[in-house]
Amino acid sequence: MDQLISSISKKEDIRTRFAPSPTGFLQLGNLRTALFAYLFAKNNNGIFVLRIEDTDKERSTTEYEKAILETLKWVGLLWDEGPEVEGAYGPYRQSEKLDVYEKYLKQLLNENKAFYCFCSENELETYRQYQLSQGQSTAYSGKCRNISLSEAEKRIKEGEKAIIRFKNMVIEPVIFDDMIRGKTEFDPQLIGDFSIARGLRSPLFNFCNVIDDFDMKITHVVRGEDHVSNTPSQIMLQKALGFSSLKYAHLPMILAPDHSKLSKRHGAVPVLEYRDKGYLPEALINFLVLLGWHPEDDREIFTIKNLVKEFSLDRVQKSGAVFDQQRLDWLNGFYIRNLAIENLTKKCLPFLIEGNLIKIVEESIPLQLIPAVTEESWQEQKYEIIETKEIVDFSYLAKIISLYQQRLKKLSEIVDLTDFFFKELSSLSVELLRWKQMSNEEIKESLKKLKEILEKIKPEDWQKQNLENILMPEAEKMGDRGKLLWPLRVSLSGKEFSASPFDLADVLGKEKTIKRIKEALKIL
Repeated sequence: MDQLISSISKKEDIRTRFAPSPTGFLQLGNLRTALFAYLFAKNNNGIFVLRIEDTDKERSTTEYEKAILETLKWVGLLWDEGPEVEGAYGPYRQSEKLDVYEKYLKQLLNENKAFYCFCSENELETYRQYQLSQGQSTAYSGKCRNISLSEAEKRIKEGEKAIIRFKNMVIEPVIFDDMIRGKTEFDPQLIGDFSIARGLRSPLFNFCNVIDDFDMKITHVVRGEDHVSNTPSQIMLQKALGFSSLKYAHLPMILAPDHSKLSKRHGAVPVLEYRDKGYLPEALINFLVLLGWHPEDDREIFTIKNLVKEFSLDRVQKSGAVFDQQRLDWLNGFYIRNLAIENLTKKCLPFLIEGNLIKIVEESIPLQLIPAVTEESWQEQKYEIIETKEIVDFSYLAKIISLYQQRLKKLSEIVDLTDFFFKELSSLSVELLRWKQMSNEEIKESLKKLKEILEKIKPEDWQKQNLENILMPEAEKMGDRGKLLWPLRVSLSGKEFSASPFDLADVLGKEKTIKRIKEALKIL
């Protein structure tokens, strides 16, 4: 995939961020958010920041953080600042900023813009149910908002538990101009005194977001529309702390084909699972950008360079974008078909290895599914076919894979499509060998004829074109070419669908080809 454009000059006036929580693997919706934030920044010669929001100590893990970084690197969304790329506005993990959050929490408490709330969860839930029964909004009752800071601190020292709430004294509507949705307005009284921390060292999501965006000089927040409801609270906190306002763009949701919430059944799986199934990062990026964004023309194919030049938020739709598996498969097949055969072979080899069809003779490189090795490293290796113990080289495997380049929708399909090259046939049947209404005797005669013809061809003359020149006239003589060529193709592949019999015989070689014809005759 095209690497991110490092030559683009970077100005400090536009800074976007992608801020995942390491409490799980990145899903397609998360990745699309990162993509749109990245493209908006780069289209404006800005900075793309990666921030890890790991204040949820119980659920955040280093494994998930590593997977997030690995996912972004795989698709080519390299960040300008963040973990592993330190900038001037770090640290870029929230867990490393507790002192900063504590400072601002104390500021709000001392300025009487926040207060300690001692209400128990049961008490809060009881009041919430009462509000619902009266048809009221479920804002906080305000019971603790007038407790003085000195009294609250004394009660906490004595062992009482309390959270910190923002003292919402905003009366006028909170209005912001969303770059996608337009003018958006909220009644602050319906929000009430919302919680911002469990304690001075345990800040909550909305509060941390505001502090981090200010500290990291973020100018534009591009995120999913599920965060629209968080925006008024964050705007109120910004004003209370004296911070400058930000511009927001809330992306439409990705929906299942039936317009329901995207589920695992429809594609809501970790992005790395798409890699492991054999999707190319170029195809996934191309697919995701068209989920909610549309270009000025009818094009469907875009490189990252194209997108950086052409992307704009004013072409993002407001309505939900429907996930289309067939479209993703078509795009992936397109990118596979346009790979150089050496590059495609390099990408397919890990799947053949994982499928236990081949192994590297000298296991000198790690066998991750998508290994970070150069194409030359793969080409220099020798490979052992596991079942037959035959040693083959890169060019032999490239020849096999080239036969199926036009058929592949996913790299992982190469295992089922080509397994017969690497092991003996086990599912060959008379019915599979039968072309139309051929009798068993006719099939037998065709195979015998093939054996006799092929045995006369010299090994040095065993090439696809020569095989075709010899066998096609014989097939034509039979009135129906399938009577000769279908039993040949099936006896070599054991499959209903495969490459042409001339391609198969060329790759298998004379000895294996004749051996498989003999095996087919035994069945008859």
